[in-house]
Amino acid sequence: MNVRKLRLFDTDNLYSSDDRDEYEKDYSRLIQSPAFRRLQGKSQVFGAGSGDYYRTRLTHSLEVSQIAREVARRLDKSYPFLSQKLHPGLMIDPEVVEVAALAHDLGHPPFGHKGEEVLNDVLQKEHGLKYEGNAQNFRILMFLEKRAGSDSGLDLTAAALLGINKYPYCIDEPGRVKGVFRREWEGIEYLRGLWGMPEGCATLEAQLMDLCDDIAYSTHDLEDGIRAGKIPVGTNFYEDERLVTHLVQEIVDDPGNKGMNWEGLDLKSTVRIVLSQFVRQWEEIYAENGRDTSRTRRENKARWVRRYASQVGIIDDPARGWKRVTFVRDGQEDLELLRTMEILKKLAWVTLIKDFRVQRLHKRSEVMIRRLWDSFKEYETGRLIIPPDWLENYEQQQGKWPWERMVADYISGMTDAYAEKVYGEFFASRSGSIYERD
Repeated sequence: MNVRKLRLFDTDNLYSSDDRDEYEKDYSRLIQSPAFRRLQGKSQVFGAGSGDYYRTRLTHSLEVSQIAREVARRLDKSYPFLSQKLHPGLMIDPEVVEVAALAHDLGHPPFGHKGEEVLNDVLQKEHGLKYEGNAQNFRILMFLEKRAGSDSGLDLTAAALLGINKYPYCIDEPGRVKGVFRREWEGIEYLRGLWGMPEGCATLEAQLMDLCDDIAYSTHDLEDGIRAGKIPVGTNFYEDERLVTHLVQEIVDDPGNKGMNWEGLDLKSTVRIVLSQFVRQWEEIYAENGRDTSRTRRENKARWVRRYASQVGIIDDPARGWKRVTFVRDGQEDLELLRTMEILKKLAWVTLIKDFRVQRLHKRSEVMIRRLWDSFKEYETGRLIIPPDWLENYEQQQGKWPWERMVADYISGMTDAYAEKVYGEFFASRSGSIYERD
């Protein structure tokens, strides 16, 4: 039995053709799913619909998959142990990494991280349940999506599911803020046991997908910010004391920064050096491209991506008895490059997400999601205004999800525009025809 190509439900491939590789089937199932198509209408940084230039969750996912696939191909050629198939979790298949990258953001609700924050808040306060985007990925892939012969999601291969699972924990355990909801965790835990995965360790494919997501975030979102005029790149850029202070505070406050050895560093000096490098490279490219801002912006992004991607490697992780995908230089983890990427990620966060106009958009989004939740949360009234297919599915499978989880599933699956449409139908003085297709 090939445990990497095992499917949890269609174990005998009764509902799929035999003329394609299993990972090709995963890819087809994913990109033809409604959940994947809806990513085009979900915010990345700027609201979906803000303009044709700016990235959405869909374009972001496509870019992550391109970076991850190319890095996977290079690693396969650079590390002989990968071809020895020592362990199903110590392999890197470019097709698996590509699928994992395409699927990594399916669980994000409308309006970006603000939507995730609000849904988690109402579920926890009112029902003691959690909502988290990575966990919602598995709700979609293993339950909500439908395909022929399955009422349990897309039924992807074990390699694809574990390649998406960058947080290998049950989120319903006390203290967990990321992971997989208990119902889906049962399947993931079974696969991890079948593979003999060490507790708390992600597969190399999941680690690679996660790192490439960070690469995309720290480069592409900055490109969007420069294009929008939110990040002025100039000689005074890195000398702005308020900006440097904000960046340092974000680093200090982020619990995910453990392991980068920030201790003992002069954080303000480190931040200024990275910002100076960023500006210096921008000015060099600007001169090379005849002072063409558009070409400079794209070339600058491309060079940062190339710098990061070329340094991705694999090292031993003795503390866990496993291996780790990270930036590598001279056989050791390149902490300097990791910290550089983290500072540029924080730059995007401070200048874009915390911009007062974006915060106003977030406030508006919060109001909409809370009022949508209040409209649907009571079964007796909510069932009258929920789409019939959702109500039918809920009534057929009541034992698998409580009403409040179904409402969260419904709202989280909305695009930004659809959430605004439904909100307008409920609370605006006038809306479109009632016969518009939902």
